[in-house]
Amino acid sequence: MKGKISEKVLSGLSDTNIRFEELRNLLISFGFDERVKGDHHIFIKQGIAEIINLQPLRSGKAKAYQVKQVRNIIVKYQLHREV
Repeated sequence: MKGKISEKVLSGLSDTNIRFEELRNLLISFGFDERVKGDHHIFIKQGIAEIINLQPLRSGKAKAYQVKQVRNIIVKYQLHREV
């Protein structure tokens, strides 16, 4: 599953069509720790300077600009190359 959603996020072709839970699970699979405060899901990881803050839309999808932020971090730190 990680491969399929990872490909979707990295392609950049369907940022508005990524489910929030899929994006959340992807970050957890990359080793991010999650803290929840209200509807804010805050992700941190040792060695990653940025803090990722996600909020789901009412539709259950992730916000497109947040998908882009996640993609940029995955690429910047080459997380997609981890086994």
